[in-house]
Amino acid sequence: MGHNWSVVKQLYPPKSKFSVDQIPDLTGKVVIVTGGYVGIGYETVRVLLARGAKVYIASRNLEKAEKAITSLKSETGNEPLFIQLDLADLHSVKNAAEEYLRKENTLDILFNNAGVMMCPKSMLAAQGVDLQFGTNVLGHWYFTELLMPALIAAAETSSDHHARVITTSSSGAYSDTLHFDTFKDGPARKKVSPRQLYFQSKHGNVVIARQVAKRYAEKGIISISLNPGNISTDLQRHTMGDVSKKIGELLILYPTPYGALTQLYAGTMPEAVKHNGEFFIPWARPGKCRPEAYDDGIGEKLWTWCEDTVKELT
Repeated sequence: MGHNWSVVKQLYPPKSKFSVDQIPDLTGKVVIVTGGYVGIGYETVRVLLARGAKVYIASRNLEKAEKAITSLKSETGNEPLFIQLDLADLHSVKNAAEEYLRKENTLDILFNNAGVMMCPKSMLAAQGVDLQFGTNVLGHWYFTELLMPALIAAAETSSDHHARVITTSSSGAYSDTLHFDTFKDGPARKKVSPRQLYFQSKHGNVVIARQVAKRYAEKGIISISLNPGNISTDLQRHTMGDVSKKIGELLILYPTPYGALTQLYAGTMPEAVKHNGEFFIPWARPGKCRPEAYDDGIGEKLWTWCEDTVKELT
């Protein structure tokens, strides 16, 4: 009941005390937003550009990114940059990180924002990992690890001695835990639904974010995961028809700008550095995930699995 009640309460959060107008000037800050050409990612990029940040959109689809870049430049007067990144392919992840590191020495904020949701079970990541786990968890973990030198360099030179990794989870993080035998395709994975695989990946986001905080806090890295709220975005393309999405928008789905609030708070506001390793809930409030997310034994096991999988596949 406790987990379910937490999710229900987050469906109808109190009015936000945080507004994007409170974000400090970000001139001189360099930021990456994965999946930054659509939905919550697009809104996050838009606000960051408006506050003066230099923003890279790291995404899979060049055509969609180019449209978003044109639109964002027109809205903000500032032009985001593009890096090709397919989180479901570890070779692409490595190439994207290397491309960034050729261009920049530091990275102030990494928004691990991209994700896939409840896609057909037949869809796998390039190396045979479940597509949702491969994209949402493993791909982002690897990208973060490869970019860690730039994050640490930013922390060393920043006025507040911090750089941030902000990971977009969801209320789905409350709905399941980790089942290691379902991460790759096989008999155990075939028995569970796309919905369960999605919930597992979102729980994995919280577990990894805590581990990043634990492992890199001494180097000035702030790592926070969050539930952005129930937001109407393209993420529901595999789960909702047009009619059910319209009903959802009337009852529980909020407009996209709301979805960016919590991650923008975590990524930009000075007070957020006090919450390293924590989980934020709508809108821009510290919260708690389910207890398993705080188990260091599980966190270390998942981290080792990620390390071993990357070694095996690259």
